[in-house]
Amino acid sequence: MTLHQPPGGQPLRSVGALIEAGLVAPQAREALEAVAARYAVSVTPAMAALIDPADPDDPIARQFVPDPAELVTLPQERADPIGDDAHSPVEGVVHRYPDRALLKLVHACPVYCRFCFRREMVGPGGDALTGGKLEAALAYLTDHPEIWEVIMTGGDPLILSARRVREVAQRLGAIDHIKVARWHTRVPMVEPDRITADYAAALRIPGKASYVAIHANHPREFTPAARTALARLADAGHVLISQSVLLKGVNADVATLSALMRAFVENRVKPYYLHHPDFAPGTATFRLSLEEGQALVKSLRGHLSGLCQPTYILDIPGGAGKIPVGPAFLSACETPGAEAFAEDRHGERHLYPPA
Repeated sequence: MTLHQPPGGQPLRSVGALIEAGLVAPQAREALEAVAARYAVSVTPAMAALIDPADPDDPIARQFVPDPAELVTLPQERADPIGDDAHSPVEGVVHRYPDRALLKLVHACPVYCRFCFRREMVGPGGDALTGGKLEAALAYLTDHPEIWEVIMTGGDPLILSARRVREVAQRLGAIDHIKVARWHTRVPMVEPDRITADYAAALRIPGKASYVAIHANHPREFTPAARTALARLADAGHVLISQSVLLKGVNADVATLSALMRAFVENRVKPYYLHHPDFAPGTATFRLSLEEGQALVKSLRGHLSGLCQPTYILDIPGGAGKIPVGPAFLSACETPGAEAFAEDRHGERHLYPPA
């Protein structure tokens, strides 16, 4: 595989830059400019270096390089596929579940995933949550004692400076009823040099349990630099959990999913959620059926350590929330007092007596 480094080590934020780096054919310019006019483009040097331009099905390119298919919107796709807006009492806060809330600190990301469920809302130039808006958001969190956990998201909150994240951490640390803080990010994988020891320490919120959810979708993303970044976060006292999206053409096969989950565990990241793709506009080429997803997840059971098993999750369109949609291994158990069938990892069914 030929590895490419973007000129000057800067993120590739335009179709022209992608062409110059050899990641897009010049004849594709017109079609891709139309995509870039609607959805933000950015590929960091770390990710650009992983792309094999000779492979038309490269799984890293598929995640970050624009595709004309993104301009095809299906009737079931929607700008706000999981209904954030309906649960946003003040700007920057999403309070869907009683005991936890999202705090969307920034609308920009180091990379723009082509399957992003917030793709209509994120991009360069988006306002960060600062000044009066941040004060209003923190006031809402303070005034709602049922909120036990706050999840920092965006955009990607780890594009903020160490000074900014330390300020937010200190403000959240002063809210007594918040006991758990969670940062959701792609940065350790796509821009790992940002995660210095000082930055990892800045993310710690005084007196709170600290979690960092790491988004990665392919085992190739675990570069030496990414592994170092993850180690710095773990060594700083953060509990690391994973977030992945099940994506056709990226990781929707048993071998790739297995390698991805093992890579997480080897780097002290506990597999957490494997998301079924949302109905975001222009993302149909990434989606597989729930039945296909369940079969893949079922294949992981018995072949991988229990540490490597993610929860397969569907975010119900429109804002009703997340539900687990993993495969069933127990059947015929609906009738009280009747025998059930338990399926083992080889697909064999075993009678299980009633209680």
